[in-house]
Order: sequence, then C-alpha cells, then structure tokens
Amino acid sequence: MAAYLLRRLWQMIPTLAGVILLVFFLFKGFGGDPAEILAGLAATPEQIAAIRQQLGLDRPLPEQLWIFVRQILTFDWGRSWATNEPVASLFASRLPATLTIMLPLLVLEVTLAIPLALAVAAVRGSLTDRAIVIVTTVAMSISFLVYIIVGQWLFAFKLGWFPVQGWSDSPWTNLVTYAPLPVLLAVAVSLAPQTRLYRSFFLDEIGQDYVRTARAKGLSEPAILLRHVTRNALIPILTNIGAGLPGVFVGSFLIEVFFSIPGLGREVLLAVNRSDYPVIQAVTIYLAVLTMVINLATDLLYKWVDPRVVLK
Repeated sequence: MAAYLLRRLWQMIPTLAGVILLVFFLFKGFGGDPAEILAGLAATPEQIAAIRQQLGLDRPLPEQLWIFVRQILTFDWGRSWATNEPVASLFASRLPATLTIMLPLLVLEVTLAIPLALAVAAVRGSLTDRAIVIVTTVAMSISFLVYIIVGQWLFAFKLGWFPVQGWSDSPWTNLVTYAPLPVLLAVAVSLAPQTRLYRSFFLDEIGQDYVRTARAKGLSEPAILLRHVTRNALIPILTNIGAGLPGVFVGSFLIEVFFSIPGLGREVLLAVNRSDYPVIQAVTIYLAVLTMVINLATDLLYKWVDPRVVLK
C-alpha cells in the first residue's frame, strides 16, 4: 500500500506540471493584457507600462512561468486585483461558508441515495419500483433553477420556515438557519439521478451467481443485500462519488450565488466578471489538485472496501 501511495504521488507531479503549463499559457494567450484591464480605459501608455513592470509582465516568459510556479509552491498568489485583498486570505475567509454547504450536501446525498436505491432494487418490478423510477425520471427533467425558485417561494415566502438569503459570523447559526434550504434543494436535485444510477449498480450485483448461491444456502434476503450485494456494489458507487466530488464543489458555487452566501463560489464568479486573474488562477490550480487527491483517495478506498482489489 505504501509503495502504491508513493508511486501515485510521484505520478501526480507530471500531471500537475501539465495543468500549470496549460493554465499559464491559456491566460497568456487568451486572457488579454492584465495591465490594460487594471489600468482602465482612460489610462495612458505610461501608466500601463508601469503596471506591467509592477506585475512582472515585462520580464521574459520563462521568468514569468517561474514566478507562477513559485506562487503555487508558496501558496502566495499575491493580491486580488479587484479588492486588493491577499488571495490566500480571501480563500481562508470564504472557504468555511462553502464547506458549510458542501459537506452536509455530500453526506445527505450519499446516506439517502444508497439505502433508497438498495430498497428500490430489492423490489424490482413492483409497483413501488416503477413509481420511484417514474418520479426520479420526472425529477431529473426539471431544471435546478426551477427547484430554487419553487423552493424559495414555498419554504421561505409561503411557509416561512427558512430565510431566503443571509449569513452570519456564527457557524452554528449558519448551519441550522441559513444552510438548510439551499442544502435540501441541492439534495432534491441530486437524489434522483444518484438513486437511479445506484439502483442499476445493485441490480447488476443481485443478478450475479454468488447471490443465487447465497440464497440456496438459506441466507436471508436482508443479509444477502446488506453483507454481500452492498459491499460489491460499493466499488462503482465509490467511483461515481469520487468523480462527482469536484462537481459537488463547483455546484455549491451556484447555490452560493442564488442564496447570496459569501463563499468561494460567489467570489469566483465575481472574479470572472472582473477579470481578476490571481483569484481565477488559484481556483483552477486548487480544483485540479483537489481532483487528483480525490482520485487517489477513491483508489485507496477500493482496497478498503474489497481486499481482493489489486492496486497497480
């Protein structure tokens, strides 16, 4: 296991290097001139030249690339062009709000979808199974924006259970007052496709020979489903969760915008609108690293779930 972990960490280095080069040259080739963006339309050529010198844009390209790599290694991205706030401080102050939305969303999505899908797969072909399939199909056909509009109208304006917008300095207040509505709406959106997908995973396992053998030996249906089917179906489920985690992170950005939550998502969209390159570059690199770490963790979980899995 240790040798595999070291090998995978070593393999991540060229991947990260490729991402760094791609981000660097994309911003250089298609991002426009940062000095002109910062200076504004009324700036003189002398002012633009001074800003270029201040940002190091007048230096040779290899030296600029080294500055970019050094920023990544030291976690020092400089200051936001829009707010003049250090990018590291900006991330540290906005990340708790994003995690307050993302973590409950991930936990609820997994803990609800897996048992629901297993229960539906256990009664395959029944009226309950058909009804769940129809409901999930309809739910998947509805836009996320519709969920948000209807959810805000029903639970906030009509019933008054939750506030539509707001955030506080208290993590507990945010978790029990401001986060429930956006989290529940996001879970409602993601639960339908996850349930259908996990149902197919469980049905594939239920049709295997080892299930028929277990039934022939006299094992009860709950024991077969929980101890054998679920364990074997966890491999593709873990793959789906690992592949979807970066999407959950990005999806929380959209929620933050609609509910005015001061997290990373709203900050990133503001940075895009303002052409705030230091913030956009930092988010791009961090998401790439997060994706690689999640993929590694998923592979390690395979071995924990099924010791027969050979890590290569």
